Amino acid sequence: MQSTVLFVPGLRDHVADHWQTLLAAEIPGSRTVPPLEADRLSRAARVERLDQAIAAIDGPVILVAHSAGCLMVAHWAQSHGRPIKGALLATPADVETPLPPGYPTPEQLRDGGWLPTPRRPLPFRSILAASANDPLADFDRMVRLASDWGSQLVPLGDVGHLNPVSGFGPWSRGRHFIDILDAPVAAPATSVGG
Repeated sequence: MQSTVLFVPGLRDHVADHWQTLLAAEIPGSRTVPPLEADRLSRAARVERLDQAIAAIDGPVILVAHSAGCLMVAHWAQSHGRPIKGALLATPADVETPLPPGYPTPEQLRDGGWLPTPRRPLPFRSILAASANDPLADFDRMVRLASDWGSQLVPLGDVGHLNPVSGFGPWSRGRHFIDILDAPVAAPATSVGG
């Protein structure tokens, strides 16, 4: 890897058998944004924690976010200027529509500062990997979000929310997408003439 991979978990933070946790253990030198002990639903506190984790890394960074972690990345990108090599945004949660029981309510998310979802283009290359049957996000809304963010949309098929409940521990395609983001970007061809 040419870059440091920084994993950005969602609101449930670290889950031992989650693909992010398993992939972090496989990638030498990777890091994970530490969980919050207080203000767990505070978007500002989570974005600050993400900013601290990015600031502690020298050299190029690839962000690997899941669920609400994708929203943390989008909120961070609206007000921070540190260059990022790329971001994998896997199954973002759609917090603008009610989430299933057991997840925060729209009122809790609004009070925590999560709404509205940022819609400006991200200032770095990104891949948005979307599920066709995600209980936390409608696929058509993810198509629009990818367009708004300027992300390359990758349809994953029926993978639920890409978490252990949906049958995912290991997710080998995640490493593939990270490798794509870490590859050098070819410079556009220029004509030489006189």
